[in-house]
Amino acid sequence: MSQPLRLGIAGLGTVGVGVIKIIRKQAVLLQARTGREIVISAVSARSKGRDRGVALDSYAWEDDPVALAKRDDVDVFIELMGGAYGPAKAATEAAVAAGKHVITANKAMLAMHGHALAQAAEAKGVSLRYEAAVAGGIPVIKALTEGLAGNEITRIMGVMNGSCNYILTRMEDSGLSYQEIFAEADGLGYLEADPQLDVGGIDAAHKLAILSSIAFGTKVDFDAIVLEGIERISIEDINAAADMGYKIKLLGVTQMTGRGLEQRMQPCLVPTSSPLGQLQGGTNMIVIEGDAIEQVVLRGPGAGMGPTASAVMGDVCDIARGFHLPVFGQPVEMLVESKPAKSTMPAPYYLRMGVVDKPGAMAKIATVLGEAGISIDRMRQYGHAETSAPVLIVTHKVSSAAIEAALEAMESTGVLGSAPVALRIEEV
Repeated sequence: MSQPLRLGIAGLGTVGVGVIKIIRKQAVLLQARTGREIVISAVSARSKGRDRGVALDSYAWEDDPVALAKRDDVDVFIELMGGAYGPAKAATEAAVAAGKHVITANKAMLAMHGHALAQAAEAKGVSLRYEAAVAGGIPVIKALTEGLAGNEITRIMGVMNGSCNYILTRMEDSGLSYQEIFAEADGLGYLEADPQLDVGGIDAAHKLAILSSIAFGTKVDFDAIVLEGIERISIEDINAAADMGYKIKLLGVTQMTGRGLEQRMQPCLVPTSSPLGQLQGGTNMIVIEGDAIEQVVLRGPGAGMGPTASAVMGDVCDIARGFHLPVFGQPVEMLVESKPAKSTMPAPYYLRMGVVDKPGAMAKIATVLGEAGISIDRMRQYGHAETSAPVLIVTHKVSSAAIEAALEAMESTGVLGSAPVALRIEEV
């Protein structure tokens, strides 16, 4: 009979406790599915005395996660501490150096150091797996590296941060402002300790960088992502978009173009009737497009104890079965430097601006748009403020460069009562 697979778990927060619960509850099932008993040898966390709702006295305790990573009775080091640097990175490096397999849910660490960690892991012949790092319980990493391995991936897009999707859908449902729903989400514990990681799009961009590397065979390049959060989205934008048949989503998009690798995480409008447009609350959705499969839509919980622990256990089971893959789906030495590229594919844009109420004001805006090569598909005015009129414009397809040029030129017209907002309308 095969020897038990022995785990060391660093980080006993929500996900760490969830992993322990699954191993205890599903011990017989896990052994039947993998052919090996899966056991926990030792654990580590910042506080030993904290009540976590599960008994830990049957496991060895290490105050230092690096010491846990080096233990002789640990075959697989599970890193659930988080953070791109510090103990998480040090312990992961120590585990790999000691010849241990590593499982992590740490998207920030992989986005910043994934290539170096992959080099070290593959040189040692150990697995570095991270299904839980992207989209919680959705098995998108396995889909890309295994099920869709025969496809040339053409585009990946999706909603990758449940907190932002909760805020945007809750704004529409309640009619409340961004500031009000932000405070509500924070009070419910939906946001990170640093909320900017969520609403600023950083958390989702970490995930996008990982998916880009797998899909297009490139080195992880988080710094090349065009990044914009949801802070500028107003309830007026939400309502106007709905009125025109769209929903606003924080959308990640990555695709290889003739000019290089395009990676962007920004608020976009999507058709209400599309799968992304119908996505509600804290759910995540990843849309993968390939030459053979055409389009696959993966939807599920993006966070939480059960879904994220489930993803960790999927990786545990693969290691228990002896299944081994390169970290990013192909040998690390084959990954190439990507050439960052801005979006060159024309798309319609939604524009919102406050235009001062005086003769000729709209004519100046129309002139600026015309000089930038932008034609208007639809234009609406909602209400009337004291000093300016809120004007909404949907353009025909145009390049992002033309939109940027038009917005810059508008500033010198003297007819803007408020700064314009431009959101891309994404084809889904």
